[in-house]
Amino acid sequence: MLRRLSLVLGLCVLAGCSTGSSRKYVVFFTHGSAALDETAQTIVSHAAATALAKGRANVIVEGYAAAHGDLSADELLAMDRARIVADQLARDGVAPSAIRQAPRAPSNENVSVAARRVEIEIVAQ
Repeated sequence: MLRRLSLVLGLCVLAGCSTGSSRKYVVFFTHGSAALDETAQTIVSHAAATALAKGRANVIVEGYAAAHGDLSADELLAMDRARIVADQLARDGVAPSAIRQAPRAPSNENVSVAARRVEIEIVAQ
């Protein structure tokens, strides 16, 4: 468990290290879940702090889910994940009008942990 948490944290740090006018954070979920665990909440809070520090930044929240048979249920899961993250960003102080949710269509190309994520991109205006 600790090894997996270290891997997830490492991936999140790498995702947050982009250069330029945008910055990405990645939040991972457990299989079939849209609940934020403690690690995910910390990542969302860091993303919110970055957005607030940039002033008038746009925040794009993209939810993902793997295709497991019922595509409408998988699409709803991706939407729920994006909504949960967007709601937490708003609770952390990001203006809801600055947040755009973009759930991605389920894909059976990648059923690994990468399909159980939400990407938060902060774009400076």
